[in-house]
Amino acid sequence: MRNQKLLQLLRDNSATERKPLNLVRNEEENAATIYIYDVIDAWWGVAAAQVAPQIAALDPSITLHVRFNSPGGDVFEGRAIRTAIKQFKGKTVGHIDGLAASAATTIVDACDEIEIVEGGFYMIHNGWTITWGNKHEMRKSADLLDKVDGAIVADYAKRTGLDVAQLVQWMDDETWFDASEAIEHGFVNRLAAEPDKAPVEDASGRRWNLSAYEKAPKALIAPPAPPADPTPEPDYAVQRAHNERRLRVFQIA
Repeated sequence: MRNQKLLQLLRDNSATERKPLNLVRNEEENAATIYIYDVIDAWWGVAAAQVAPQIAALDPSITLHVRFNSPGGDVFEGRAIRTAIKQFKGKTVGHIDGLAASAATTIVDACDEIEIVEGGFYMIHNGWTITWGNKHEMRKSADLLDKVDGAIVADYAKRTGLDVAQLVQWMDDETWFDASEAIEHGFVNRLAAEPDKAPVEDASGRRWNLSAYEKAPKALIAPPAPPADPTPEPDYAVQRAHNERRLRVFQIA
């Protein structure tokens, strides 16, 4: 059942309307901003092949801002993007504009400083995979997941200074931290200030399929509110009855 939900998550999120990834430069502030408002994936989301060259081409005198609204994705794509950020010689600031879940936390953790908006969420859990084969193949996959989770725990422990056992327990439980909790536990440095103007892209408008996660907050999975004056759907039962009456008239004739 979990594998079916994971496949559904990947399929639905791959169908989400998305914009091309762009690195936005602000010469006046000597800064650049990159948006990770997508699934992290080499085929249908934000890919390391897109992000890494753009970061590598930046002058280290600038400040790099990395903005997040992502449900996660491929852990190895995330690790490669994380490496690109870590290797950048300039200052890096991560901004959680909505959601940083799963592999997205691996990337945002690479930033020197991290801030989160009021109402934002930060989620950590154990790595997942889909595999098939005999018992030996299954055990190999489980062993690989143990190593992946160990590397992620080490990253979290280095930033937060928290006990590894506590971090492992949170990952086992699939833990969703709201903004204040993420700050309290050291995953995030501070709450983001209210913006003076509208952001380049509205993170709140992007809704992801989070059904594969067991404990996603209801606020993140609830369907969007209907429009104020929706167009009424046709009453198909009434239409069908009308058509049947017409058909009987034709038959009698």
